[in-house]
Amino acid sequence: MELGIIGLGKMGANMAERLRLAKHKVVGFDLSADVVKKFSEAGSVGVTTLEDLVKNLSAPRAIWIMVPAGAPVDQTIAKLVPLMQKGDTFIDGGNSMYKDSQRRYAELQAKGFNFIDCGTSGGVWGLKEGYSMMIGGDKEPVERLTPIFEALAPSPTTGWGRVGPAGAGHFVKMVHNGIEYGMMQSYAEGFSIMGHKEELNLDLAQISQIWRFGSVVRSWLLDLTADALEKNPKLEGLEAYVADSGEGRWTVAEAIDLNVSAPIITESLIRRIRSREENNFTDRMLSVMRNAFGGHAVKKEG
Repeated sequence: MELGIIGLGKMGANMAERLRLAKHKVVGFDLSADVVKKFSEAGSVGVTTLEDLVKNLSAPRAIWIMVPAGAPVDQTIAKLVPLMQKGDTFIDGGNSMYKDSQRRYAELQAKGFNFIDCGTSGGVWGLKEGYSMMIGGDKEPVERLTPIFEALAPSPTTGWGRVGPAGAGHFVKMVHNGIEYGMMQSYAEGFSIMGHKEELNLDLAQISQIWRFGSVVRSWLLDLTADALEKNPKLEGLEAYVADSGEGRWTVAEAIDLNVSAPIITESLIRRIRSREENNFTDRMLSVMRNAFGGHAVKKEG
């Protein structure tokens, strides 16, 4: 089977390699000529224009878009539409907002194209472990592209599935990432508590290894945590700055709209935002108030 991939970053290139190893034809496009060259040298077909990408695929075409969410997705689709034919399929495999995916589906459907939103999890480990894929869109194009999803998944029957109509894939991936925020925050807080109990001199790397087997809190996140602690037990040289890519914010906003209480996911998002504040004004304000009403000491800089 054939697939075009736009965006040959680490994840896009790994997906292409997994497909190539499964004997599927992959045509890849990237803005970087060096990236395209390396892609071709790895055994797939690399092209430097969208025109060549489309020409190298047989109808009905399927093109997987791996670009940043928002305007880049719309811009990519707008450039592709004049080059493609009715019946071709666009797949957005990035972390788009599900409402954008619903809009894109309606716009492309009206022009005779198919649109699939595929929430994709697996990151840099996907080449080896396979990708978890939460798919939204019409049944027919999803079923037709089943060999592609089977090749990318951990196994043909696990880790992927059509979860609903257009937008459902990215909605489920959004909630998936919100849950991930909460899990990561819990691990971070638990290890911090143990690290601060200095009188027990706990070996956090050892504990993480113990928890990996048999424990009810074992997980792939814990496996990665254990690996990180083994390499850098004190996390030396790292700043306490945690970014977020948007899905946690969208999950919290959706929970509010649906009147669903989600305090853990919400607080984990707030903690990420707080990690970016230098000389936190909120905490300084609290210190001033405590001093004002109770005469509590204020700790000053220097």
